[in-house]
Amino acid sequence: MTELPPIHNWDPVIFQLTDAIAVRWYGVAYMLGFVIGFFLLCRLARKNLYPVPEEKLSDFITWVALIGVLLGGRLGYVLFYMLPNEGIGYILNDPTVIVRVWEGGMASHGGMLGVVAYAIYYARKHKLPWPAVLDGLAIVAPVGLFFGRLANFINGELYGNIVPVGSKCGMIFPTELLQSEFLFNRVAHSILSDSALQESITNAGYQIPAILSPEWIITCARHVPELENLIAKIMIGHSRYPSQLYEAATEGLLLFAILWCVRIFWKRAYNGIFCGIFCIVYSIARIACEEFREPDSPFTFGLTRGQFLSTFLILLGVGFFIYAFRTKKTVTDCQFSDPKAPQD
Repeated sequence: MTELPPIHNWDPVIFQLTDAIAVRWYGVAYMLGFVIGFFLLCRLARKNLYPVPEEKLSDFITWVALIGVLLGGRLGYVLFYMLPNEGIGYILNDPTVIVRVWEGGMASHGGMLGVVAYAIYYARKHKLPWPAVLDGLAIVAPVGLFFGRLANFINGELYGNIVPVGSKCGMIFPTELLQSEFLFNRVAHSILSDSALQESITNAGYQIPAILSPEWIITCARHVPELENLIAKIMIGHSRYPSQLYEAATEGLLLFAILWCVRIFWKRAYNGIFCGIFCIVYSIARIACEEFREPDSPFTFGLTRGQFLSTFLILLGVGFFIYAFRTKKTVTDCQFSDPKAPQD
């Protein structure tokens, strides 16, 4: 008997408040990234390793989160993915798709650009070198990336390529039913033709609708083992790499460990060094992990959209290193200026 691969049965909703409002793992992931990043920056500020004073960090991180990560990430998704994939007509027909973040759609490269833009504005306002301001954000950003990739995994989105025959590295993602009409029809037909399975479903408290939908099947399978087992049997040839976890480990944990160790043990590191490390190591990790990930956009010059955008980050990282070793300024050379403070 063929051993069935593990099946992804995580519910993206932690608990439902109302029919329209729910607490989701995705939102919790973002919150954890911001909170932990804030406390890490506070620690660096106390050690004089970050130019923004500790008492100013709460406001600073709030605006980084709102303007940089959330706004930049969403606009990046619209520009890098939604427009190329769906076309301008898709947005013009229903402009609200731009703000419907609860349906998914945040681009990490867009979030990075948003953070850079706000950091430059904040640095100029307070007369700080913007690479020094960005360095601290680069150090803590992998924490947010780690939780974000875990949230992608829980949501069953951005899953990997189909594993080779005989590989035990894969798992079944029922969310693929949302994309594959062929697989959905097979599962739906099996449900409607199996009276015993229908009885198990109704005994679990689910009413079988007149017209089945992928969303109903995915939700129902989390609570009906017989249906979950059926999906695993039908989709056994679609066992996929859990690429979200690979990205969480490399773009998140590994990158953070490198940056944090360099910051702690090289206290006189030049401004811009950490941005350079982030851009290059993140890009290498992203390019490597995308080899295991199902492309979510058409290829560009033989590269996935994520790989293509990451090549520009490598060039940006080289630019940061050139800046750092030319200026040879450190965080101890920075002096925070508060324009609201009374002048002598």
